[in-house]
Amino acid sequence: MENEIFEKARRRDAIFKYITKGIVYFLLALWAVAVLFPFYWMILTSIKEVTAYNSEITPEFFTLSPTAENYKFAFTEVELADYFVNTLIFTVATTLLMLIVIIPAAFAFARLKFRGKNLLFTLFLSLMMIPNELVVITNFITITNMDLRNTFIGLILPSVTSVFYIYLLKENFSQIPDQLYYAAKVDGTSDLKYMFKVMIPICSPTIITITILKVIECWNSYVWPRLVTDDPNYYLVSNGIQAIRESGYGRQNIPAMMAAVVAISVPLIILFLIFRKKIMSGVARGGTKG
Repeated sequence: MENEIFEKARRRDAIFKYITKGIVYFLLALWAVAVLFPFYWMILTSIKEVTAYNSEITPEFFTLSPTAENYKFAFTEVELADYFVNTLIFTVATTLLMLIVIIPAAFAFARLKFRGKNLLFTLFLSLMMIPNELVVITNFITITNMDLRNTFIGLILPSVTSVFYIYLLKENFSQIPDQLYYAAKVDGTSDLKYMFKVMIPICSPTIITITILKVIECWNSYVWPRLVTDDPNYYLVSNGIQAIRESGYGRQNIPAMMAAVVAISVPLIILFLIFRKKIMSGVARGGTKG
């Protein structure tokens, strides 16, 4: 009798477990469809013929005659290839300069001892409370007064540091045991050498994460480049999409505009898929302390 009751309870628990798991998977599937559908629609539209797209009374969710002409149109009617080169220069230069700034700053706050360090770090973190709009206005006035509009220096300078990334890296550096630092000092190792030989290698997952996030941020940058550049020679890919729309091609040829969006998005998607595990582990490691 007891075995029967135990068996029924076990079966009931198993059924409940399967039902719960099925509901979770169903909700996850709905969420995945909601997230991925815009990407599917973007790619689908980019391979549709212009006449077929314009003649659709109701949207069609597939096409039997895909074409690559929209991609050719996007790269020939607007100098999208040049915008890619500009964006690459802007992204690489900004990311490298940011790393040169934030790594020593995070090291100083995490390891060095100096008067007023905690107060200074608190004031530094308070900068995150300033609305971004105010920072953009201040930067725009400064860059304009320095006559750096329509230059790569004007594009790059306001983005070479980040309070959040310094905080994230500082918390990561703080997890390294103090004994390593004291042992290095006994051996006569300088602070700079200790940072390069010990702290950076240990915290490389977080640094890689910050680098990738900064690359994505620069690649998607729109507001600031739009403010300080009105010369097409300094347009980024995000400005290129706007240039397509303003030139009239976007209004007349939506598939070509979608083709440009796909071409711009593919590098970031590939980058994220390759480094997604490092991004997750780096953020998780930087956000925990122990």
